[in-house]
Amino acid sequence: MAVEQVDYSGQYWAEVNSKLRDLEEKQRILKDRVLLIGQNLIETREKTDENILEIKKDLEIIKQGMDRTQRFLETASTEFSKFAKKEDLEILQKQARMFQP
Repeated sequence: MAVEQVDYSGQYWAEVNSKLRDLEEKQRILKDRVLLIGQNLIETREKTDENILEIKKDLEIIKQGMDRTQRFLETASTEFSKFAKKEDLEILQKQARMFQP
């Protein structure tokens, strides 16, 4: 019977060692995956930050363009009031025709 106990004991320890190796391998794989996920997260964040910075620059350029356009329209609208109206020009044309020989 002592021989049978040794065999069972050896098998037990072999199973324990096998399970321990499996758990260590699973832990190593999980560690690698977590590192990859962390690295991907950092890369994604850096890309997102770069994109946000580009969008902010583009938005600033658009704002400057809008400000220039607004200033131009304000200047143009004040100048338009100084132009002669069509009706006024027609009256002047009629008066000029009356004085032509």
